Amino acid sequence: MKIDLSHKSALVCGGSKGIGFASAKLLAESGCRVILLSRNESDLKSARQSLPVPAGQNHSYIACDMNDTERLKNLTENLIQRIGPIHILVNNSGGPAAGPLLYAQTEEFTNAIRQHLLSAHVLVQTLVNGMKQASYGRIINIISTSVKQPLPNLGVSNTLRGAMANWSKTLANELGIYGITVNNVLPGATRTERLESLIEKKSHQHQMNKEEVEKEMMEEIPMKRFARPEEVAAAVLFLASPLASYINGINLPVDGGRTSSL
Repeated sequence: MKIDLSHKSALVCGGSKGIGFASAKLLAESGCRVILLSRNESDLKSARQSLPVPAGQNHSYIACDMNDTERLKNLTENLIQRIGPIHILVNNSGGPAAGPLLYAQTEEFTNAIRQHLLSAHVLVQTLVNGMKQASYGRIINIISTSVKQPLPNLGVSNTLRGAMANWSKTLANELGIYGITVNNVLPGATRTERLESLIEKKSHQHQMNKEEVEKEMMEEIPMKRFARPEEVAAAVLFLASPLASYINGINLPVDGGRTSSL
C-alpha cells in the first residue's frame, strides 16, 4: 500500500541526522514537502540536498537552536507566511546527558525542559491553526521507551520523557476534534550519534571496550541487534499518513521487544 503525502508539508526537528533525517527522507519519498530544523546550517544544507524531490515540491530548512524558543517561534511564523500551513510536525531533539538522577543539577532539568518540552509546545501553538484550517494535522513526538520503563543511568532523560508523554496525551485529547492526532514514537537502542555517545561513556566508566558494551546492550533486546534509523522512521511515516487517522494519543515502541511492559 503506497502512502501518498503529496500536497502536505512537514516540519521535522533534528532533521539533519539520525532518526530525524530518516523520517524526513521517507516523508519526502511519499511526496511531502519537508522543512528540516536543527542548529547546524551546514548539516542542514547537506541533508536537504540528499532528500528526494517530488514533482512540484521544494524542500527547505530552518537553522535554529531549540533552546531559543522565541527565535524558533519567529522563524516558524515566517515559514508559514512564505509557504502556507504545516500539516505534519515531527518533534525530535537530542536527549539529555546520561547520569544518575540523584546527582543531576537543576540546570540540567531546566535546559532539557526548554529544549524538548517548551520548544515542542511553541511549535504546536504556532502550527496548530493551519492544521485546524486544513482539517488535517499530525503531531508526532519521538521520545523514548523510558516512557514505559525508566532506563538505567538516564535520570534527567527519564524525567523529561515522562513529562513529554503526558503533555502529548493531553494535547491528543484536546485536538482530536479538529482531525489532529498526537502520538509518540518510542525508539529503543538505534544506531545514531546519541547511541554511540552512550556506548562511549559506558565504555569509559566501566573500563570495557565498545564491542563488549554493544554486545551487553544487544543481549537485552530479543532481536539481538540495534534498530536502524529507517525502521523508526517507518513508524513516523505511518502515523503521519491518512492511514493512521483514528490512531490518537498512543505510545508506539519501536524497540525490537526490549521493553518489558506492554
